[in-house]
Amino acid sequence: MTATIPVAVPRKGRPLEAVLERIAAVADVDALADSIISTLRYEKALTKGTKTADAGPYERLADYSETDSPHTPEYTLLRDDREGFPRRVVFDSLTVALDGIDLRLIGREEPFRALRTHEFALGFDSADLVLEEVVELRKAGVGSLAEINARIDPHDTDVAVVTGLGDTVYHTLLATPGVIGGTATLDREFVADYEGPLCISPRYERLVEAVLGTRATDGVEFVYPSDAAEEEAAITEAGLGVYLTVTGSTAREHGLVLGEHLFPSETVLMENTVEADSEADAIKTLLTEPATETALQVG
Repeated sequence: MTATIPVAVPRKGRPLEAVLERIAAVADVDALADSIISTLRYEKALTKGTKTADAGPYERLADYSETDSPHTPEYTLLRDDREGFPRRVVFDSLTVALDGIDLRLIGREEPFRALRTHEFALGFDSADLVLEEVVELRKAGVGSLAEINARIDPHDTDVAVVTGLGDTVYHTLLATPGVIGGTATLDREFVADYEGPLCISPRYERLVEAVLGTRATDGVEFVYPSDAAEEEAAITEAGLGVYLTVTGSTAREHGLVLGEHLFPSETVLMENTVEADSEADAIKTLLTEPATETALQVG
């Protein structure tokens, strides 16, 4: 009998796309992965109001989900937190045959927490959540994925990071020229000597403390964008901030200077070291083989 290994994955967004692309790299499911990604991007556009649909969410859900075989994708409906709280179609599950093992991808709102509660041996989620919840705060900051496991207290969780998937967007220091001055370098050392407002996304206090280090955040006052303000505009008003950047073009349009890339906001493969067995280890090896990144040391 073919073994089935359940793996927790995000339900939508860039992290799920990164997972599907990694699965497609080791299994012959490129067209299927592209179809799921296209469907969810379309549903996101409907939720944001940039596209319209003739059919309602339940009709679209019935059209998307093919339940005759576990090797076809299933979707589900969630209530989105946008204005009006629309129902949004998101990923639910899919089984992929991988080297004699059925890999059962199961959508979770918080895959990392599902691993922490021992529901799964393997899962994918954003590295940001690991920093927000379990990485130990120290005077020096965390600058790479390779540093994460050393900062996790094994008494706090059995989850460890295995490797990143390469869908890197960086938490980056941004500042106005007036705050930086003529000769300063915009990096952790600059923040350590700085006192004043530091604009960040709401609920990111612990993440920012982890990546900058408690020495650098001593003396700063966390401030947040208003609901109506763009993050770059809010950072311009504060003078200094931390924000996710890809090219930095929007930040430059607001007159901001890009500083140090503090930490990669990347989708990571994780394992619960207590729940992992030989079959989970085999899947982990298959999923990390195509990676160009260096797998992290676990344990």
